[in-house]
Amino acid sequence: MPEAPLTPLLDTISSPKDMKHLTKDQLWALSHELRSDVIEKVSQTGGHLGAGLGVVELTVALHHVFDTPHDRLVWDVGHQSYPHKILTGRRAGMSTLRQGKGLSGFPKRSESPYDAFGTAHSSTSISAALGMAVARDHQDKNHATIAVIGDGAMSAGMAYEAMNNAGALKSKLIVILNDNDMSIAKPVGAMSTYLSRLISSRPYHTLREIAKGMVRHLPKSWENVARRAEEYARGLMTGGTLFEELGFYYIGPLDGHNLDHLIPILKNVRDAPEPGPYLIHVVTEKGRGYAPAKDSLEKLHATAKFDVKSGQQVKPTTQVPSFTKVFAQSLVQEADKDAALVAITAAMPSGTGLDHFAQHHPNRCYDVGIAEQHAVTFAAGLACEGMKPVVAIYSTFLQRAYDQVVHDVALQNLPVRFVMDRAGLVGADGATHAGSFDIAYLGCLPNMILMAPSDEAELKHMLATLVSYNEGPSAMRFPRGDVTGKVALPQEGKILSLGKGRIVKEGADVVLLSYGTRLYDCLDAAAWIEAHYPLTVTVADARFAKPLDYDLVMQLAMHHPIMLTLEEGSSGGFGSCVMSALANRGIFDKGFIFRSLTLPDVFQDQDTQDQQLIEAGLSQQHVIDHVLGLAQNLLSTRKKLA
Repeated sequence: MPEAPLTPLLDTISSPKDMKHLTKDQLWALSHELRSDVIEKVSQTGGHLGAGLGVVELTVALHHVFDTPHDRLVWDVGHQSYPHKILTGRRAGMSTLRQGKGLSGFPKRSESPYDAFGTAHSSTSISAALGMAVARDHQDKNHATIAVIGDGAMSAGMAYEAMNNAGALKSKLIVILNDNDMSIAKPVGAMSTYLSRLISSRPYHTLREIAKGMVRHLPKSWENVARRAEEYARGLMTGGTLFEELGFYYIGPLDGHNLDHLIPILKNVRDAPEPGPYLIHVVTEKGRGYAPAKDSLEKLHATAKFDVKSGQQVKPTTQVPSFTKVFAQSLVQEADKDAALVAITAAMPSGTGLDHFAQHHPNRCYDVGIAEQHAVTFAAGLACEGMKPVVAIYSTFLQRAYDQVVHDVALQNLPVRFVMDRAGLVGADGATHAGSFDIAYLGCLPNMILMAPSDEAELKHMLATLVSYNEGPSAMRFPRGDVTGKVALPQEGKILSLGKGRIVKEGADVVLLSYGTRLYDCLDAAAWIEAHYPLTVTVADARFAKPLDYDLVMQLAMHHPIMLTLEEGSSGGFGSCVMSALANRGIFDKGFIFRSLTLPDVFQDQDTQDQQLIEAGLSQQHVIDHVLGLAQNLLSTRKKLA
């Protein structure tokens, strides 16, 4: 293992207050040490690397200039915040990053007073910071409020909704646009930086106000000409016309890695006499200072543990593919057969497997950016014209487009196909990224078809079923991680009968009815119980939560005294649908015993997926314990008869 980098200056920093007295040269040295420390720490734990390396100098400048946590600092998206965590007293805890009972991979209010707002989903910072600024004004306080938004987060409409509101409210708000993909402006040189420094300064503010006052005394036509001339000139110099139109005082673009430029501009804006929102546009380089992160296609956006010298990731070897990979390969097969099929993702082409699809069908793959709402309604428009859109979005991110799912898809009964990766518990990304609620939030919608594969073969069959179903909206969920490896993967998917489950193993005493990939835990639990107790267990795979297979559910309930449902989702999902069906048929009046095993009614913290399942009460051992607990009377009777 390589030696940790020498960090004599960083070793003296326990909070941002220790940075206030540092000279410019010392701040440059601190930035170098901080970047090395981020690389070394993330190499040991894994996590988001590229974005954090791009904001090292910006983070140093912000904590040097502003009085955090008295001044509120909001990071968006939150995986930019690793350097911030190190400088705010959490350096020692970075060895626990994204682990059970360790530091979160995102800002978390309960973790530190320096984390003003939790930002694990993107594009929320300006709204939150504006709310903080308005609250400050109501309370007659005078601290600064800063939102750092970047790494694609400006592609979401919510950011512009917030900016529009901020421009109208005129509260003092500082938004720093971290442009790390050069999607808004090309790299900038000394002249642009000089102009940015000039227009952020107090003399420029004063001259601007004098000019405004003079223009007010001119004829109306002259005032309009003067205003348009200023906008045109500022647009040529800085590219800020859009932000100015939204009511922001625009400064930039400038080099986000140059402390000599960042610090005076941040001070100028901090001390600016004018109220109203400011936008500082900084251009940074994702993966800055670490060649493997800077040069790789994904820029080590999210990485496993890795070797610092080579950048080679240390990943556990596996003999089976992930569910995501099986989905991606199967989708390519379906598209090969059907020219109407198109795929849509929201800034997650590799995470959803659509990067593979794009290699085969580049003209039928659409990455709309961090814009889940747009993705869903865009798909609805495609469906209106006879195309077959497949929207691949993580379960947790589809929540952001719920209104569009309801009004633009389900209400109009449009055949949009939703494929939700990361359904259920997700491990190190924790509560913010867990796909806990999709069964419940989609299952209540009229016209919606819901299905969940128990293994890789079922995934292939269900995708074929989704593609073939053109009568309305449909959805499939599958978990993060590797496939079961317990079944052979068919060459082609077959179309399943809608709303029909299957019995996988037959018994007489207890039913384990599974929805999704917990099926094999049920089978293993059944085998253990039958080997140790005089009980026989039926195991069934529901396949569909909606339409529910009422005939199968009733058949199982009528022929077994005990039933347990199992799902990796919140209450209000599959088990609730089964319980409602049984209650409506009067089954409980006959002494029937029913239990629904779901995720607990809490936001579960990060840990390994296996440990999370144990904490959730959904492990194989929990299934065994529940069965034996519910079957005590049955076992006692049989013991007496024996």
